[in-house]
Amino acid sequence: MAGFKKLIFLQLSLWLTFSLIGTFFFASSFDSSVSKAQQSAQVMVTQYIQNKTMDNVTPEHIRQALSNGNVFSTFIVRDFNGDTVLNIDTAAPLPVLAEMIEASINAVRPQFSVNVAKDIKIEFVINAQSQAQLLQQALLLLFVLTALVAFIPIIYMKAIYKRLNRNVSITVANAVDVYITQNQVTESIENEFNATKMQALGAELAPSFNRLAHFLKSKQEDIQTAAQSIKQEAYKDVITGLGNRNMFVEYYEHQIESSNKKSFGTLAMIRCSELQVINQTRGYQKGDEYIKSVSDIIKHVSGTYTGSQTFRLNSSDFAVILPNVPSKEAEHFGETLQARFTQFQQNQELSSVANTGIVPYETGKPLGELLSVVDNAMSMAQSKQANAWHIQRESDLINNVGAGFGNQNWRKVIHDVIDSKRVSLMMQNIMPIGKNVKAYAEIQARFKTEEGQILPTASFLAMAEKLDMAIEIDKLIIDSSLELIKTRNFTEKFFGINVTASSAHSDQFVIWLERRLLKDANIASKLVFEVSEFGLQQNIKASKRFIDMVHRVGARITVERFGVGLTSFKFFRDLKPDFIKMDASYTRGLEEDKNNQYFMRLMVDLAHRIGVSVFAEGIESQEEKHIVETLCLDGVQGYYIEKPKEI
Repeated sequence: MAGFKKLIFLQLSLWLTFSLIGTFFFASSFDSSVSKAQQSAQVMVTQYIQNKTMDNVTPEHIRQALSNGNVFSTFIVRDFNGDTVLNIDTAAPLPVLAEMIEASINAVRPQFSVNVAKDIKIEFVINAQSQAQLLQQALLLLFVLTALVAFIPIIYMKAIYKRLNRNVSITVANAVDVYITQNQVTESIENEFNATKMQALGAELAPSFNRLAHFLKSKQEDIQTAAQSIKQEAYKDVITGLGNRNMFVEYYEHQIESSNKKSFGTLAMIRCSELQVINQTRGYQKGDEYIKSVSDIIKHVSGTYTGSQTFRLNSSDFAVILPNVPSKEAEHFGETLQARFTQFQQNQELSSVANTGIVPYETGKPLGELLSVVDNAMSMAQSKQANAWHIQRESDLINNVGAGFGNQNWRKVIHDVIDSKRVSLMMQNIMPIGKNVKAYAEIQARFKTEEGQILPTASFLAMAEKLDMAIEIDKLIIDSSLELIKTRNFTEKFFGINVTASSAHSDQFVIWLERRLLKDANIASKLVFEVSEFGLQQNIKASKRFIDMVHRVGARITVERFGVGLTSFKFFRDLKPDFIKMDASYTRGLEEDKNNQYFMRLMVDLAHRIGVSVFAEGIESQEEKHIVETLCLDGVQGYYIEKPKEI
């Protein structure tokens, strides 16, 4: 603080110094002006004396002289009787500071008068207006410059002090933390300040150090508790209350990977298979409830094992560490989880709940390697059946079942489904709004294992896409759908079939589909092919080629999940789809979201202008259905309207 005062004093000193120097130069300039004024007045008086009459030196002459020279602020002419012949005041209004300066100048030089003849007297005051304004500007400029000179170091020093204060605080905090953590605070103080040293320092210091030691010792537990509380909040998952991925990594690295004690156990990864589907069809709130329920099941099952730790790694993955649990006991853990998940699946009417990958671990095993192995175990579990589990034993690793084993197993399962045509079809109707609206029933596929178990649909389709097998799956679904329509004599009903973007953009698939539909031309006119907006955007030229073919054979096109991308309506004019299906995120909570209502109404108006019908999916309540009807959409789909049912 004292340094700041010195800098301010320095600023004022500099300003005063520069002001005095400026005033000195100003005084010299003003003296020159005074000399000129005296000469001008002298000329006027001399001219009057030579002419001996006031008529020859008229007021007009004097005004002319004043206007040319701009020397005088006040000019007064009196005759021999003392009467005023001429009184001219040329002073203009000045700013306050300049006016004060001019007044002080004229106070120092109160008058300039010429009285060389007894019959006339001329009195004048010098015009210091320009000098006063100039001095005012100079003083203000000097003040600004000196302020900058003084305050820039102040700001710089303040930043230095702030940084220094922070560094000192951190250093002190770290030092105290080290003493507290190692339980050496009291001992260090007592050893450093023994009785001999206390006497050397003086009896007055001993009570202070004793109080400090007792204070730190009493606060040790409070500080540790507060630090642990803060850490838990930062590492906690909001929905489940479990530790997050950061907490999992720290626990594994400190307690297992870098531990000095030999240990073993089991790591299980649980992946929620239906989160994406529930978010899209039932809403994010239902998705959060689903995650919370899965979390409760995992905690209940893992809680029966001593020392178990449960974490939520990301939106759909959980991790469970079971210390001192061998592989044989881990099998029982997997079976119990599967049974609980299956029960929950039946209660909630889901196609699956979660799969579990299990691997053993031991001290020193790097986390990255372990996660790679457990991911393979997860792929194996997903390829079995709903809610299945798989354990990757040490013997599997010794026999070189490497990182690609999970993908290889999925490939085998998908090939087996295609070869055996183990696909079952369900449908979910779109309810039309209005008499003249043409709607249809969307066909949804379910895939089965050799044992007849339903595979997780989302995982199956994702792996088929990943392994470049989506086209074969799309062919299987289309073939199965056409055969079902013919055998059930559904030729009067309209059906929607989902097609992946990779298939729609494949020339080979487009040729195959055209030939296949031409064989059953009467059925082709009853089909609507659904492709996602995002997928169509990936290749506009290929998308247009696919849509043109579909229209050529008499079928129609729906752009599903509309609104997720950034498609313009030029895109729709070029591709000419027949329907768009608004993404479920726009219908979720629609009764309270005015922005979504406005957006949907705008989309409806624009789509109707170019002859495109608009459907809404994910309708889960009467309120959402009512709002959609008021927004003039053409049809609605969702669990509130109808649940998927077997054909």
